Amino acid sequence: MQQLEDKVAVITGAAGALGSALARQCAARGMRLAITDIDASALAATERALKAGGAQVVSLAADVSQLQDIRALAELTLSAWGAAHLICNNAGVATTGPVWEATGADWDWVLGVNLRGVIHGVQVFTPLLLAQNEGHIVNTASVAGLISPPGLGAYAVSKHAVVALSECLHHDLLQKKSAVRCSVVCPAYFPSGIADAERNRPARLQAEDGKSLQRQAQEAGLRRAVQSGRMSAEDIADMTLQAILEERFWVLTHPNILGAVRARMEDVLEGRNPTDPLGVKG
Repeated sequence: MQQLEDKVAVITGAAGALGSALARQCAARGMRLAITDIDASALAATERALKAGGAQVVSLAADVSQLQDIRALAELTLSAWGAAHLICNNAGVATTGPVWEATGADWDWVLGVNLRGVIHGVQVFTPLLLAQNEGHIVNTASVAGLISPPGLGAYAVSKHAVVALSECLHHDLLQKKSAVRCSVVCPAYFPSGIADAERNRPARLQAEDGKSLQRQAQEAGLRRAVQSGRMSAEDIADMTLQAILEERFWVLTHPNILGAVRARMEDVLEGRNPTDPLGVKG
């Protein structure tokens, strides 16, 4: 897509830092919006703020891990705007701790939102874009989809899967000879609510009581890293929309982390044991 004005953007996780930034920047570029989030109160506040700024927006409180909720979002979008052009599969959550401490509920929650949420968005909206032979799909992964940090097992597994899904989608679209394109966003830490994602965890998937000292330390480390991020959600949203206009697949927002990505690739090629990415500079 080489122009965004008068197009329709669908954004999941729209009440969060990056989701709301994407919504604001899409609106500023003249797009109409269909937004969703599992937090109904935060979503309503986001919708009010967008409308106060002049945006045309409809919203639906939904759980992206549930296919029927994404189908309902598509129905709302088409009912309100008659089309969908930019699909931002952005909703995400995180848990921390050693891999062996992750419970079944942890895996179901993280994979349900981070991976199945993207799968559902691709499954429901791609046929619509293909039918109109126009559009762009943006999947929010993470630099944790390119490296494997300690303490982020479930999260990294989900984000590696999102990167793989996105690469396969890219090839499938080209093989289809479609004008539809896709991108994957792989940011490092930036100020957001990801470290407090537990607030929206469904009751059926609640964490068990009691955490090891190692897990507590890793949770504290994640919170510090997120809070100290120097790049803003607005910066990342702007980079994402620029990549869409340029039809670029990779949206790598934090240059300083690329050394760790390079080290991992070299480990693979050289058959070396994995390098701790948190110890790699630049």
